[in-house]
Amino acid sequence: MEFFHKTVLLKETLLALNLKQGGVYFDGTVGGAGLACKIAESIGKEGKLIALDIDPDAVRTSRKRLSKFGNSEVFEANFTEMSNVCGQVLGKFLGCVDGVVLDLGVSSYQIDNAERGFSYTKDSKLDMRMSQYGKSAWDLVNILGKFELANIIRVLGEEPFANAIAKAICRERVSGGIDSTIRLVNIIERVVGYRGGGHPAKKTFQALRIAVNRELENLNKALDEAIELLKPAGRIAVISFHSLEDRIVKQKIRQWNIPCTCPQNFPICVCKKKSKAITITKKPITPSWEEIIENPRSRSAKLRVCEKI
Repeated sequence: MEFFHKTVLLKETLLALNLKQGGVYFDGTVGGAGLACKIAESIGKEGKLIALDIDPDAVRTSRKRLSKFGNSEVFEANFTEMSNVCGQVLGKFLGCVDGVVLDLGVSSYQIDNAERGFSYTKDSKLDMRMSQYGKSAWDLVNILGKFELANIIRVLGEEPFANAIAKAICRERVSGGIDSTIRLVNIIERVVGYRGGGHPAKKTFQALRIAVNRELENLNKALDEAIELLKPAGRIAVISFHSLEDRIVKQKIRQWNIPCTCPQNFPICVCKKKSKAITITKKPITPSWEEIIENPRSRSAKLRVCEKI
């Protein structure tokens, strides 16, 4: 199956990055290189695009698609390793790039490729590993205790039926491992039922995917790395797809805007910390109705942008 992913908010993201000829840019989630190709084209042969992805399928595809521009390098690495990669390519770790873009979440290719185990509508072995190594969703579903499993589903999936789902999973796995996505879906459906608001397994599958790939922990670290990599006036653009991601991005940008850590009752600031960035998007940019109609998976996307001082 060819790696395909339709980039959400493409025009808006390119505009937000304030791309310039000869600039140096970093794509921490290159995927199928839809956005990366536009960046590489815009910055010209004198520019430099450094791209990462933890999915080996994405790396193979993006290397092929970006090769025609002659200004890009793609690495199989987590976006938490941005500084190390920049050190290899540019010989610098700080203040060396003009822009960083992160398109979070799971790609259409990963969802639609049943073998990857991300989809709750296609039957396959439970997996959900973006990197294709390490612990999978199978390990969480078949090994974790009821309380730990319920906590993951409740916190990362924001699922109100988390306790009941975890209890049902633990009861079912006694008679044999829960090996397939559809078996897990059937368990969840019996507990939750169809109450409106989307597929009953959606929140649980989201929770397991986030936990398997340590998405929120890695996002926090990646944002801290990104702000240090930027040159003054460089920009960070982040596209998120659920409230947990968006909350982290929003809070991090706010923290960079107002870094003072003094207690509120102090009459003056004594910590002497300075703002690192200014907010470009006071409210997140969301897809137009036209884009949502053309690509329904874009409906939950939010783009937030800030500029380093």
